[in-house]
Amino acid sequence: MLRENIKLNFLVIRFSSIGDIVLITPVLRLIKKYFPNSILHFLTKEKFKNVVKLNPNIDQLHLLGSDYNKCIDELKSIKFDFVIDLHNNLRSHKIRWSLNISKPKDFSEQEYSILPALKSSNRIFTLNKLDFKKMLLTVFKINKLPNVHITDREIETLKTFGIENDNLGLEYYISSEDEQQAKNIINNIDYYTAFVIGATYSTKRLPNNLISDICSGICSTIILLGGPDDIAASEFVINNSSNKNIINLCGKVSLNVSAGIVKNAKLVIAHDTGLMHIASAYHKNVLTIWGNTVPEFGMYACCPGNLSKDFQVFCKCRPCNKLGHKSCPKKHFNCMNNQNIKEIINTANNILNQNI
Repeated sequence: MLRENIKLNFLVIRFSSIGDIVLITPVLRLIKKYFPNSILHFLTKEKFKNVVKLNPNIDQLHLLGSDYNKCIDELKSIKFDFVIDLHNNLRSHKIRWSLNISKPKDFSEQEYSILPALKSSNRIFTLNKLDFKKMLLTVFKINKLPNVHITDREIETLKTFGIENDNLGLEYYISSEDEQQAKNIINNIDYYTAFVIGATYSTKRLPNNLISDICSGICSTIILLGGPDDIAASEFVINNSSNKNIINLCGKVSLNVSAGIVKNAKLVIAHDTGLMHIASAYHKNVLTIWGNTVPEFGMYACCPGNLSKDFQVFCKCRPCNKLGHKSCPKKHFNCMNNQNIKEIINTANNILNQNI
């Protein structure tokens, strides 16, 4: 018997958000690669089901909605062998311990010899989110964080199983209908820049006038991407940019159609947000503009074989938060207002002018 033939029930937990879920896709791929006959269950919030519903590595998708106890009862009906908790908060802690899987089921001696982890009473593996070290950096500006990408740390949770990183990067899957809708929008545009102007928090996105300035300097068609909250900003950008080849899709298409637009772009410019990681999954050239958060948190663009560059400004107050704020706590917003717009434009145009 080979390890590939051992049948196990894995539960992987990651509730949110878009980018964080995309970042754990190598974990899903590697579990199925090393244990193809096993059943991989994935638990996330109901609002994020479209992010993973087409992922071929997920055998059964479980959704956490308003009825918390119903979700737990559903999971308890399944006999899991191992839980990989990549969210690791109070809610995921309650769920994983309610499953009562600490006692391993019986395996054959041959299976034990192939995979010694089966003998262990530890059936739950969690991601260390390094919250204390992040606090040191945000509050005291003391950086004790490892120089390791978050995805590599997530894969480390699988080391007990002898699983190693295959370095194939992130993955993202959309339907043929969403991809075709994106292609219909692109139509006969030879090449373009996808500019993701939105972000969950205001302190993670450039002011509208600076987005407009970047658009004015870029030598390609630009497609603006964002949600309904970004409609007003996108209209400002178009009205104040000298680039007249701008297509505004903010609030007009779904996340997965936006992903289709990103997939076919020659260049993606984004803030620290979900579509930046989707661009990484498609191995795009990505320019990331950082505000109150920093790449040192380990969530920078991960694009094997493609160019990714981070743009950030040194500020004594940065990073001010591991997530973000509605407005700059110091009122000056220097981390974005002082971005080198000329350098961003020059870098973008250098990429766009390659192999046109």
